[in-house]
Amino acid sequence: MSTIPQNYNLRTQASESVQPRESSEPAETDQQGSVAEGVPQPQSEERERPRKRRRKSTSHLKVVPESLELREKIKSAAEQYIASIDKNRPITKNEMETMGRDLLTRMRLPEKYLGFTMVLLGNFFWKQQTLAIPFERRLLLLPHCLKHAEGCPAEYDEFGLDCETCGACSIADYKVRAEQLGYKVLVAEGSPIVLKIIVDGYVDGIVGVACLNVLEKAIDKVLLAGVPSYAVPLHSGDCKNTSLDESWVWDVLDKYEPLPEPRTSGYVPLMREAKKLFEQEQFDQLFPAVRTGDDRQGNSPLATTETISRDWLANGGKRFRPFITLAAWDAVLGAAATRLDPSSETVLEIPEAVRKSAIAIEAFHKASLVHDDIQDDDQYRYGEETLHLRHGVGMAINFGDYLIGMGYRLLAECQVEDDPHAVSDIVHRMSQAHIKLCEGQGAEMSWTANPSLELSPLDAMQIYALKTSPAFEAALYSGIRLAGDARPYEKMIPAFSRHLGVGFQILNDLKDWRGDVRNKVIAGQDAMALRPTVLLALAIKGADETQRATLDSVLKGDTSVLERMEHLKRIFEQLDIFSQAEQLVEKSRERAELLADDVQPESLRQFLYFLVDTVLAAEEQTETQPEHSLVSLSVNGGE
Repeated sequence: MSTIPQNYNLRTQASESVQPRESSEPAETDQQGSVAEGVPQPQSEERERPRKRRRKSTSHLKVVPESLELREKIKSAAEQYIASIDKNRPITKNEMETMGRDLLTRMRLPEKYLGFTMVLLGNFFWKQQTLAIPFERRLLLLPHCLKHAEGCPAEYDEFGLDCETCGACSIADYKVRAEQLGYKVLVAEGSPIVLKIIVDGYVDGIVGVACLNVLEKAIDKVLLAGVPSYAVPLHSGDCKNTSLDESWVWDVLDKYEPLPEPRTSGYVPLMREAKKLFEQEQFDQLFPAVRTGDDRQGNSPLATTETISRDWLANGGKRFRPFITLAAWDAVLGAAATRLDPSSETVLEIPEAVRKSAIAIEAFHKASLVHDDIQDDDQYRYGEETLHLRHGVGMAINFGDYLIGMGYRLLAECQVEDDPHAVSDIVHRMSQAHIKLCEGQGAEMSWTANPSLELSPLDAMQIYALKTSPAFEAALYSGIRLAGDARPYEKMIPAFSRHLGVGFQILNDLKDWRGDVRNKVIAGQDAMALRPTVLLALAIKGADETQRATLDSVLKGDTSVLERMEHLKRIFEQLDIFSQAEQLVEKSRERAELLADDVQPESLRQFLYFLVDTVLAAEEQTETQPEHSLVSLSVNGGE
């Protein structure tokens, strides 16, 4: 039986959905519909990138067609439609929505089938590449709700539902056959670590069965990274003895076909390389231990700081900033790494200077997290107690300082042939990033120590730009500069990073209120600490006399923490602050994309678009919180 290592936890949740269009739904037609004249003509070499729209509630767009005949008709039309689409780069969710609406219009079908249609378009975009992945490099993901709710003898183990081969439901049929072929198989309530499994190198593609709520999460995250996937939608999302079109699973489950065309580019090879930097063999080679490498000092007090600091650097986090450095370097040089077959044994030839620079970026980032946790008195990081709670504030400060020193040592060891100024340019940019970060953190602490109603949205966003943007800027600049001359991008890099960082931080504030607890265990702790957030600044700006009095009372700490939270939430809802914040994120996204539009080469432009889509992934507005999630590629504040 193929299994995933035991350290994977399958019990998490949250999901996103498709975007609605602004116009009204087309009129209902005959249930079966009909395909309008033909399918679209072949696209131009470069697909036009649709602009994003702010997401609203989309439950009305997630209807699975009621009859098999109509489902098959849409499936056939989607296959024809996608045949003419350029597959050089991954398809985005925005592009899929545009295509889905076009296809439904051609078929004279209502908008409510949009989510279903988008999933099928994604399937046929990736189907040939999914079939070209060897069985032993595929993951089969099955939902627990396919089991019979009553009388199911199976229990959950660390890999999901342990259904054995009882034959009581269709799960066993798929599971047994897939395992015979060599698949890794998960039967679970939903798995936000699917991309992590892929980045860790266990699988290269996914065959999944899930409801539309879950599959749309995959559209936003996994497909964006360039992971071949094929999904079969469940007929309903109520999680009670639901059903599916079983023949659709067998369309791909036991089939293998070599790829007849060039592979779509994707960032998984570079994500894997970023992770490998912190695996023991490469980590020890690029960042060798000094004290713990000496048998005479390994257990002495002299080794304590190095041991704990190196362990903190090597473990925890998504390695997103090192990935940015590697991918920016690769993009400037033509993005050869994105076109590699993840299933192959090809070794990426990344210069040592690029790899050391990427580790240095992570060292600086991890140091900032240690200090930030102390300054904010946070209790958890990566689901565990923060370093200052485990080892004391003094020791934790020292760990952070040590990592900063090691980061600069790594940069000093970088050598760039025929470009003696590259390292000094990067060190200069890193020092600027540190200064900005300290200014932003200092401004936040200064306001928090003496909170007042004198806080404008611009003040809050300036703090965000100083606190969050420098890490993105340093990572992006390092990769570009190590690939060659960065002067053509001197203005773009800080401006792009500023919009990225500000939008990212506002999203983090929204998640703080929506219970995003994947890194910080206590939801709402940023709000409880009364930090100078954009949400609070917007409320101060829009409040009437009564509301300002309430806000003033909240800032003075006249009530309990729970009461402060309730007062803030009520005022935020009265003033529609969450929607205003989402509009600011959308502006950040649009401005970052406008900067990317003019960037050359195209491979770098596409990477900047990928960063915008990944870092500023929009939060979905739904009537009820979804229960399950398939994947997650979010870059959250605790990363």
